[in-house]
Amino acid sequence: MSIFLCGGGDVDLAEFVAEAAVRSQQTTREVPRIAVVAIDTGHGSFFTDEIAESLTDAGACEPVIRAYRSDQEAILADLVDTDGIYVAGGPTPDYLRALQPVVGEIRRRVAAGTPYFGVSAGALLAAEKALIGGYRIGDVPVAPEMIGEGIDELEVASGIGLVDITVEVHAAQWGTLGRLVAATEAGVVEGGVAIDEDTALVVSDGGLRVVGSGSVWQVFSSEHGVVVTTAAAG
Repeated sequence: MSIFLCGGGDVDLAEFVAEAAVRSQQTTREVPRIAVVAIDTGHGSFFTDEIAESLTDAGACEPVIRAYRSDQEAILADLVDTDGIYVAGGPTPDYLRALQPVVGEIRRRVAAGTPYFGVSAGALLAAEKALIGGYRIGDVPVAPEMIGEGIDELEVASGIGLVDITVEVHAAQWGTLGRLVAATEAGVVEGGVAIDEDTALVVSDGGLRVVGSGSVWQVFSSEHGVVVTTAAAG
């Protein structure tokens, strides 16, 4: 099974839904149940309805909406009897707080074969070391203030831990690549990937693949400084 890390925007969900369907075949369910985890930002059900529609358009499935207020936390029962986990985008610190009680359960389920699709905040938090906010390092701006999530100094926290690399999202669109480069140079993280919108990095037993219309920017340290390379869908 795969981990899908989407940088924002739209990516074809058919492969994710198909993998959830394979998982559901181990039960008596005719169609997979997919947990849709989202933070309620006050826009009503439109946001989650749109996600549910995208999932059902991609294949036969039953989206199970798990929407939390910023002061709510998930519980283990929220993930019971689900065959796929979709974590949406929004305020990253709120997602981290809401998911904290079920981080271990998500890791266990993914390790056991449940596919995971994270978009924006959901992709960023899949990392072991997650950049949850901030746009300065040592009071020096390294990215646009708008991406700071209301936090000044760069803040790194333990994420879900599905991948061992740090993930940035909205790379080309929001200028987050610069933050990842600066964080790598400062030794705050050990490099990672910055994913454009409408693009996903797919992590599976078969290796890494890029799907969508943009690029995945790979950032790592070398003896000559920070190196940046790109990969696009093949």
